[in-house]
Amino acid sequence: MKTSKTLLDAVDIAHILKRMALEIIEMHKKLDDVALIGIHTRGVYLARRIQTLVKETESKQLMTGAVDINLYRDDWTRIGHHPIVRKTDISFEVDNKKIILIDDVLYTGRTVRSAMDALVDFGRPSRIELAVLVDRGYRELPIQANYTGKFIQTSPEESLNVLLVECDNEDRVDVVSG
Repeated sequence: MKTSKTLLDAVDIAHILKRMALEIIEMHKKLDDVALIGIHTRGVYLARRIQTLVKETESKQLMTGAVDINLYRDDWTRIGHHPIVRKTDISFEVDNKKIILIDDVLYTGRTVRSAMDALVDFGRPSRIELAVLVDRGYRELPIQANYTGKFIQTSPEESLNVLLVECDNEDRVDVVSG
């Protein structure tokens, strides 16, 4: 029997994203060469929220895009022979930009590796950073976030469900066991 426990609610997520936006501002000061790229699906919504928070705080509109990693995954044949490919939308030059990839959960590192592979098909950024809402540990690849909302140690048998109002009608992070 599966059990679910809420770890973060809407207020928690709002506070975390505000802190992450402030950390990005502090790290990059001028923000002129910084762009946010969300990893489909929930990373795209988080990137847009961080973009809004930066604009509210600094009156700067960061370039924001979206990347789909399905065709770059090393396990796509294991998860189905017909992956759902979403739109990659990077409407700006990535050459010499500081790109911040944004995702909801960091776990094995494979999604981030795939996103970096996809990103370099668009050019050569001067730097790639990573921002995640939740880091749940257990890496398979040596990847670490520059900006972490919350570290939540889980077991490999557990899963995290991130719900966002843009696609799930509410903001919440649950751990699911069983």
